[in-house]
Amino acid sequence: MSHPHPELGAPPKLPKGGLRVTPLGGLGEIGRNMTVFEYDGRLLIVDCGVLFPEEEQPGVDLILPDFTILQDRLDDIEGIVLTHGHEDHIGGVPFLLRLKPDIPLIGSKLTLALIEAKLQEHRIRPYTLEVAEGHRERIGPFDCEFVAVNHSIPDALAVAIRTPAGMVVHTGDFKMDQLPLDRRLTDLPTFAKLGEEGIDLLLSDSTNAEVPGFVPPERDISNVLRQVFAGAQKRIIVASFASHIHRIQQILDAAHEYGRRVAFVGRSMVRNMGIARDLGYLRVPAGLVVDVKTLDDLPDDEVVLVCTGSQGEPMAALSRMANRDHQIRIVQGDTVILASSLIPGNENAVYRVINGLTRWGANVVHKGNAKVHVSGHASAGELLYFYNICKPRNLMPVHGEWRHLRANAELGALTGVPKDHIVIAEDGVVVDLVDGKARIVGKVQAGYVYVDGLSVGDVTEAALKDRRILGDEGIISAFVVVDSTTGKVVGGPHLHARGSGIEDAAFDAVIPKIEEAIAKAAQDGVVEPHQLQQLVRRTLGKWVSDTYRRRPMILPVVVDV
Repeated sequence: MSHPHPELGAPPKLPKGGLRVTPLGGLGEIGRNMTVFEYDGRLLIVDCGVLFPEEEQPGVDLILPDFTILQDRLDDIEGIVLTHGHEDHIGGVPFLLRLKPDIPLIGSKLTLALIEAKLQEHRIRPYTLEVAEGHRERIGPFDCEFVAVNHSIPDALAVAIRTPAGMVVHTGDFKMDQLPLDRRLTDLPTFAKLGEEGIDLLLSDSTNAEVPGFVPPERDISNVLRQVFAGAQKRIIVASFASHIHRIQQILDAAHEYGRRVAFVGRSMVRNMGIARDLGYLRVPAGLVVDVKTLDDLPDDEVVLVCTGSQGEPMAALSRMANRDHQIRIVQGDTVILASSLIPGNENAVYRVINGLTRWGANVVHKGNAKVHVSGHASAGELLYFYNICKPRNLMPVHGEWRHLRANAELGALTGVPKDHIVIAEDGVVVDLVDGKARIVGKVQAGYVYVDGLSVGDVTEAALKDRRILGDEGIISAFVVVDSTTGKVVGGPHLHARGSGIEDAAFDAVIPKIEEAIAKAAQDGVVEPHQLQQLVRRTLGKWVSDTYRRRPMILPVVVDV
């Protein structure tokens, strides 16, 4: 198995007749999925998603792929193929279209409807091409065939990309549920035909490669939901992804069966469910869904609220309910259902929300104590079955953390893919398909781009380090006035602490040390304010470290008069 090395340099020029594959996200992480294909100077992008921040990225709203390698080649982009409508596959599109709004978007009806609604908020009207399973479209030099796959959102597609360099198949996210709610199966006969034609490179979803067996059917959740609904005495509050239409359908069915009304809470949930209903992907009995404002007129045992926040996001509705910061107040006897998986890195945030809800008397039903979630990604048994059908000549695991990529590679090897034809890459690692062989040839910039409010890319790793220090250790400010001629202290030092746990009165012990250090510097002819600021920072920092074993951020200000 070939794998990246830290010493990889810039890739060479793509050989004539070769196909280049550059993942800009989704490898080594869950989210931010984006892959760039290049043939004969033209580019095709598959997906452009976001990654949600973790605790060590305070203040960050979203994490985008790095578009640096595309900025000078925007006119070479033929289009963006979107495999499905989840945020980790479409969330970055508005930010890429800010650079060039007329890049065509290619996807299924539901996927395009979801991204168009999102782009409307950004005041971008995209060029779109709607496709469906069985469609074959020429997009520049890329001959694309779209294949139905089953996932946790309707209308998901895989794409087979044919060029003279060979055929590449990108699965997107998929599983092989044999009893899907919408009767739309992963199209194994078409994958078998593609395998017979010859798949030169298969990019395959790795998210569940470590999980043995097969994913249970989505419909298995229905009985569990009915049991929860049957036993609920008061309101039922369900938290789910705003795009998990199959899960929401089962909630609606259970609510209808038990005589409850449903209200959607949160802008993205209201928007997405409205789109799904209008397009016929969500079946809503007449009178079932009501406006959240009318809930006060209904008895508690006739109410179901469907909201976002299943991942513990601090500003989502469920987190705010747990913190008593929402118009909907959790009371003793309410039932809360977290109908989703735990995205790696979100565990602590989710359990904080669960504890907060439980504190106010809610009965919290989640994946850990009831079968209220099944995955949308193929497990190891399904992947083995899939590889035996597709018979790829080269395999590149995508969409997963390192452990998932490795496990997926091992599955491919078990089905007969030669180990030297299995490429384990990471974000930014460039893979060329030349003469039927895929191999790593270099690396390009593919770091994190942070979105913080309206700021895109302005937050750096250094800024995040400062935020972590502020959050963990607090801040101490020091203000000193010195005589510009003599260098002697004529005002201060004035010291103030915030969040460090140090009382301002404690600084009486260090003020003489600062004055002494400045006086000694003046004797040595050091009177420049910037140098004196560094001196104050070192003196104060050493005292805090020696006295309290802490390392707060220190902001010294020295003014000369």
